Amino acid sequence: MQIKIHDGKNQKKEIKAEIGMVQKHLFYCRNCEIRLRSNFFLRQGYLRMSQQRDLPESMAWRVIGRLESGQTQRSVADAVGVARSVVARLWNRFQEKGNVRRRPGACRLRATTSTDDRYIQLTTRRNRTENATELQRQLLLATGRRVSSQTVRNRLHEGGLYARRPMVCIPLTPRHHETRFSLECDTRRVLVWRDRGTRNNPAFVRERSQYRRAGWMVWGGISIGGRTDLHIIRNGTLTGRRYADEILRPHVIPYAGAIGDSFVFLDDNARPHRARLVENMLEAETIQRMEWPACSPDLNPI
Repeated sequence: MQIKIHDGKNQKKEIKAEIGMVQKHLFYCRNCEIRLRSNFFLRQGYLRMSQQRDLPESMAWRVIGRLESGQTQRSVADAVGVARSVVARLWNRFQEKGNVRRRPGACRLRATTSTDDRYIQLTTRRNRTENATELQRQLLLATGRRVSSQTVRNRLHEGGLYARRPMVCIPLTPRHHETRFSLECDTRRVLVWRDRGTRNNPAFVRERSQYRRAGWMVWGGISIGGRTDLHIIRNGTLTGRRYADEILRPHVIPYAGAIGDSFVFLDDNARPHRARLVENMLEAETIQRMEWPACSPDLNPI
C-alpha cells in the first residue's frame, strides 16, 4: 500500500507502508517507524496534516497534557494531526506565560482605524444598497486609505451588517400603475446591508408587482424618413416563422417597396431574425441586409 503524506511545510513525501495488524486503531509503518492514527483524514491514498498555525484552546490544553505526560512533540503532532512547529510554539508559549492563549498583538495589524470602521459602517447605514467595492472607493477618496473589498465586508460584519437580498412584497395602494411595457426588472441582484432581525423593516423591503416581470414584447421599425406601426407580439414567444409572417411580410416588405432600391434592412442577431426561412424570404424579395457584428451594440440606431 502506498501512502502520500503532506506535512506542515507542504512538502510531499511518498512512503511505502506495509500495514500490519490493527491494534486499538493504530497502524504501524515499518519503513518510517511511526504510528499513524486512524483518525487522520485518509482519502484516496492521501494523508493530509492540518495546516493551521494555532489550535483551539480546548485542543491546546490536550496537547499540553500529552507533553507533560512525557510524550514527544513529534508524537503529539502526529496524534493531533498538525505540524510539529505548531506544537513547539504552543509548548514555548506555555513555558513562558503559563497559558495557551495567543499573545496580544500576535496577529497582523488592522488595515483600518476605529475612525475608518465607523465611517464604513455609517456610510453603509445611510445607503444600504452600496456594494463593498463602492464603499472601498469612497473610503479611499475620504481618508486616502486603500483597503481591500474583503476588509470592508469584515468591518461591516463586525458592526452587525450583512448583505442580504431584500424582502419582496406587493404594494397595497388604492391606485395601481397600469401595466405599460415593463414596470420592473426582477434580477434579484440588489443587496441591502441590514442588521440581524430587521428583515421585515419597511426600509429594507423592495416592492414588486403582483405578477412578476409583467410586460409586452413589441417590434417597430424606424428610418430617417419615417417609421412603421408598432407591432405587439402576443400569445407566446417570437419564432422565425412568426417573425416572417407577422413582421416581415406585413411591415418590412411594404416599407422597403415604398423606399426603393436604397432600402437597407438592419436587425440584430436574435435567433428568430437569423432563421433560414427569414433569410430566404429577404433574398426572394431582394432586400439588402446589413450584417450585425456579434456582441456589438454600435449599429443600434437608438
